[in-house]
Amino acid sequence: MNVFGTLAESARRFPDRGAVYLGTERIHDYAGLCERALRLGAALRQSCKPGDRVAVVSENRAEYVESMYGIWAGELVFVPVNAKLHAREMVQIIEDAEAGVAIVSPKLAPALAEALQGSPSASCRLVRLGSEDYEAMFRAAPLTPPLSAPEDLAWLFYTSGTTGRSKGAMLSHRNLMAMSIGHLAEIEHFDENASQIHAAPMSHGSGLYIPAYIARGARQVIPASGAFDPAEFLDLCDAHPSCGAFLAPTMVQRLRNEAERTQRRSAGLRSIVYGGAPMYVEEMKKSLATFGPVFAQIYGQGEAPMTITALRRDEHIGADDAVLGSAGSARLGVEVRVLDADGKPCATDEIGEIVCRGDVVMSGYWRNPQASAQALREGWLYTGDMGSFDASGRLTLRDRSKDVVISGGSNIYPREVEEALLTHPGVAEVCVIGQPDAEWGEVVVAFVVPAAGMAADSASLDAHCLDRIARFKRPKRYVFTEALPKSNYGKVLKRELRLRLAETDTTS
Repeated sequence: MNVFGTLAESARRFPDRGAVYLGTERIHDYAGLCERALRLGAALRQSCKPGDRVAVVSENRAEYVESMYGIWAGELVFVPVNAKLHAREMVQIIEDAEAGVAIVSPKLAPALAEALQGSPSASCRLVRLGSEDYEAMFRAAPLTPPLSAPEDLAWLFYTSGTTGRSKGAMLSHRNLMAMSIGHLAEIEHFDENASQIHAAPMSHGSGLYIPAYIARGARQVIPASGAFDPAEFLDLCDAHPSCGAFLAPTMVQRLRNEAERTQRRSAGLRSIVYGGAPMYVEEMKKSLATFGPVFAQIYGQGEAPMTITALRRDEHIGADDAVLGSAGSARLGVEVRVLDADGKPCATDEIGEIVCRGDVVMSGYWRNPQASAQALREGWLYTGDMGSFDASGRLTLRDRSKDVVISGGSNIYPREVEEALLTHPGVAEVCVIGQPDAEWGEVVVAFVVPAAGMAADSASLDAHCLDRIARFKRPKRYVFTEALPKSNYGKVLKRELRLRLAETDTTS
């Protein structure tokens, strides 16, 4: 079982159907994409052996799909690298993976080449996308389709690195197939007359959907800008049939703002799967009102991609706040539990750590047995996320265990405070963190982005919170800011906010 087989099958069924588009320009049909992947795999095998790692360091580009499947055609391991990382962080991943080849976009190649100098991976061969060196690889005689074992490593999924050195989650061909089958069975139902718009990074969130869409013979559409532009996204929905996309919650908000501003709601928009960060209830209500019931939510991690729980599309229709605020129920083929500090299952509505097991769960972290042993225990993945099950089996995420604020001996979950603050008309965005305090241990601090043209001050926000949550949960301090620091996946970088507080304490 090699994920490449899904491309080979679609090429047999739909040889002349468009497979990859850059904006509205057709780049490859399925027959052409399959042949290019087999030729690229053959070229890579001239210097690599099965199981070797090949890094892809690029922003979203049309070549991303052929690179991914070419690596699998060569029975090699795909190592996508976040294009927004610093070059030194990219080198850390290449070093850790011991990648012998890195396929790199022209934009990123110079800085990466410089950062590799003097590195243990200085001998890593850089192949620039679009270069003669890259195109020469497609003159190799194509391989026969590969036959890999299901447990063979397919993808090293590196963590974002926002809280320290990245770790590579080892995902096998079985993991990726289970992920894709679960998605097609439960979340999105489409055929070859569908399109996937890659507005989010293909190195992580959006790229995980490629195998499912390839398996159906559908289109891969990369925005010509290579990034997420709400107006361009809506244009692509008008240009391509039956469009779906994975978007982070902040991207959903930007898309809604654009649709409301321009009074657009593209008929070609079929599905938006959201995840990767909290989607607040108020924002989901507004987005449902704007776009209709096109939304589905997934909760997963790089260690169990796309597939721990899901709030399916039909569950959004007429849902109350409790349902919209949940992460849905366990996915097909995944067992999910919430455990207390003693490792025992929590009662209904009791908060504990979320654990899961199933064919989507990684085998461990690449060459990191200590981290693997901490995350994987007796067959279960310990996610580090806190949550609770309601009586119907829906999981509500609270926070990462490290983000829980313990003030005066009481646990305070930032998301609950954020949800309360976001119902204030003067609040556009908010992030709540804990600040060390000599008396209380920690106190709650809210970073607030004011809504345009609206007034919000500490007193009004305090009164607003007291009407909605317990007194001990309300923020002790409000910090007003023009924007929240975010990763390119849309996650708020709480570490940066903590550093801001620490710097303020030092200078005060």
